[in-house]
Amino acid sequence: MTGEPHIPTIDELIELPLPLDAQIAPGGEYVAYTVRTPDWKENAYIMQLWLAETAASSEPRQLTFAPQSSSSPRWSPDGKWLAFLAKRGDDKATQIYRLSPFGGEAERLTELETDVQTLLWSPDGKSIAFTATPPESAADKKRVEQYGDYAVEDGDYHHAHLWLLELDSKKVRRLTGGDDIHVTRFDWHPESRQLVFEAWPTPDFRDFTLSRLYCLDIATLRVTPVSPEGCASPYWSPDGKHIAFTRRGAKPYYDNQEIWVLPVNGGDMYSLAASFDEDPWLLAWRKEGIFFVAGQRTQTHLFLLDPEHDTVRQVTPEKTGWQCESYTFAHDYSLAAGVAADADHIAEVVLIATGDGTARRVTDFNSRVADWQLGNYEVIEWQSGDGTTIEGVLTKPANFDPEKQYPLLVVIHGGPTGTSSPTRLDFAERYYYPTHPWAAKGALILQPNYRGSAGYGRDFRALNVRNLGTGDYEDVISGVDALIAQGIVNPERVGAMGWSQGGYISAFITTYSDRFKAVSVGAGISNWVTYYVNTDIHPFTREYLEATPWDDPDIYTRTSPMSYIKNAKTPTLIQHGENDRRVPLPNAYELYQGLQDMGVETKLVVYKGMPHGIIKPRLARQVMHENYTWFNQWIWDEAAETPSAKVCYITPCSAQKRDDKDDLPALERYVSERIQDVFHWSRRDDADFRILSGEFGLLGADTQIPWYDHLLKPEEVSGLAGRVAEQIETQGLKEIVFYTGPLDKDANLYFYLACLQVAAGITGNVRIEHREINDFEA
Repeated sequence: MTGEPHIPTIDELIELPLPLDAQIAPGGEYVAYTVRTPDWKENAYIMQLWLAETAASSEPRQLTFAPQSSSSPRWSPDGKWLAFLAKRGDDKATQIYRLSPFGGEAERLTELETDVQTLLWSPDGKSIAFTATPPESAADKKRVEQYGDYAVEDGDYHHAHLWLLELDSKKVRRLTGGDDIHVTRFDWHPESRQLVFEAWPTPDFRDFTLSRLYCLDIATLRVTPVSPEGCASPYWSPDGKHIAFTRRGAKPYYDNQEIWVLPVNGGDMYSLAASFDEDPWLLAWRKEGIFFVAGQRTQTHLFLLDPEHDTVRQVTPEKTGWQCESYTFAHDYSLAAGVAADADHIAEVVLIATGDGTARRVTDFNSRVADWQLGNYEVIEWQSGDGTTIEGVLTKPANFDPEKQYPLLVVIHGGPTGTSSPTRLDFAERYYYPTHPWAAKGALILQPNYRGSAGYGRDFRALNVRNLGTGDYEDVISGVDALIAQGIVNPERVGAMGWSQGGYISAFITTYSDRFKAVSVGAGISNWVTYYVNTDIHPFTREYLEATPWDDPDIYTRTSPMSYIKNAKTPTLIQHGENDRRVPLPNAYELYQGLQDMGVETKLVVYKGMPHGIIKPRLARQVMHENYTWFNQWIWDEAAETPSAKVCYITPCSAQKRDDKDDLPALERYVSERIQDVFHWSRRDDADFRILSGEFGLLGADTQIPWYDHLLKPEEVSGLAGRVAEQIETQGLKEIVFYTGPLDKDANLYFYLACLQVAAGITGNVRIEHREINDFEA
């Protein structure tokens, strides 16, 4: 260790373990949680269960080790078992498993044909309620056999229903049915004889505003509706006589939702904490009161509502950047557990004493970034064009000098009811935008909480109604101008980027303004009409623009980036998921073609199979890398990446070769099927190709070589590695995929793998991934 700060690479950011879903044991002595890490080979994020003691200083220990993910740990009421979800071995779908946290193998409890989605132990510990869709019906199977696979829009739904697993007999029975309810959230009655649940009329996300509450009697299976539409997230009172829930406002996409209470045995439902000006998200109701979380400017806190006196108390500590969106509670509710981060700490499993709000960390992921050079956060505010006060997060380089001018990169959150927070290494900084490597290069990063952002009350969230694009742009550009006025920003080196609604604002910037040097549009809206007719949430547009395109085409025109396409001058990167239902792909193609027609430098990257977000680590790497090189090129004037810097497929030479004495191209000299296959895969994937020779090092497909009879020997590995390192450096190789046959069938392959690994170590900053061909689907 040199003690020098380390600038994190994109791979290191993605590989940083992310704790999730902290579940405290009923007695409060343990916390179970999941840790998410990437599996580069399988191109998937894998979650494993971990356990930490709350009283001792012992190290947390891993509970599951299966190649597949284990998620949703839930304690039994007696604290002896953890139920969780996993799909292992020959499982047809995600099943419920049970594991003793004190040792032993996991036991599978269900054998369903469809995925279990959510689960909850009954208070008496005798059963587990869960949600899942029913298996495919005989009629559905016959339809596919007769007509093939097709879908009828607004017709072919797979509704989730409630099921019950009786633990003694392992018997599973279905509790609800029909095509008129889709069960989302539910809670057990304290006496384990009833369930209250939230259901939508369909699984379409657009129908979340039509949710209602129902009570289910376990013995009779009688289902009774107990609320009007717009009610959600039900929780029983400790005595089982009341149900707390949230009720959405008339404009559910930006209105506050409120906390309401329903007397089960009769009487009118009534509201609580009506003056609380933000969205509360309920967590539990116990004798101490109703626990909920809510945003407060750039923080998210735990609150306790006293139903008797209708008063609200903030439980969690007031700390810059505090973010924790969910907590679980010990049986006596004196202790809560969650996954929290702040301006000084990345996400950790924390314990909160609910009495005085003191916090204590039980994990130590921060030690992994102790030597990383990260920027410093500061919350700033400025006045927008109409006088509205806008707040934002400014990240400064570690060695910031107020006398210097810096490039400025604006990173715009989605939503629009998202919030940027001074939280160390938040989700976007890990998986979308490499803000801290940019800060290390000498950039300021501004994350504006433009009008419509959550955390600032209902009226602020409504400020971009019929004012999308123009109002949002004013909030962004006024923040840029405020920093320029301070003399710390170079006005000629300003870029903007964002995903989802942040992508829309970025698209608006690229067509509406010439103030920016470069823009990146991630899953952004380019034309509100295109969006409206393609999205899975049509009501969103009708609510914010207060009209359909047919009722008021002018508002759709005024707020659409494409309306200003003839003004476009800014080099623009467009990134979009192929299967995005929220902001469908036509938005990307429309903007891309428009920019091309205007002669603007543009690049469109489509992520195969991806929905609205990027859910595979290799593609997250590409998103980050593409943004990093794009802004390095346009903001720092660095040369665009050359083709040699793309992924290179390498495979060892073979004993199978043509005996011609004249020189031959390497690909013709070696005739093994393995080498030919890897070459064709490189052509298919637009990758570079090399053959690793024990005599010549790295050979291109067309490199002329003589006949020779030589394979790499163990004593030659280090010498050849030095030559290969020079070739890697000269050829600019950064990402290498090394294909071999099965190592256990040919010992010589170990020597070639060792040679390449040593060469990469000598060169530095080169990543190697090894794949055995018999595991690769060609």
